[in-house]
Amino acid sequence: MVESTTEDVRVWLVERTYSDDEQNVVILTYATPDGTQYFRKERALTSFSDVRDTTAAVEAGPGELGSVDDPELRERYATEARRMRVAHDPDDVI
Repeated sequence: MVESTTEDVRVWLVERTYSDDEQNVVILTYATPDGTQYFRKERALTSFSDVRDTTAAVEAGPGELGSVDDPELRERYATEARRMRVAHDPDDVI
């Protein structure tokens, strides 16, 4: 479990989805390697030339993290976060 501190926590990309509610919105979900916490980032794509890199990991403040309560989702996030951590450097563009 990630300790509660005032320091940023490194989270790894575990899911990239498109919003059902709004067009051109990408939802990036990052999680801690143990899968217990997540960070969501929504990105609106304004044009085809709108290029913003998505990295393998980001730093999130403790107040920006949510808890993953569902055991199956927690395990899925943990598996993917660990896979990303082994396969990529944090700044790798995904």
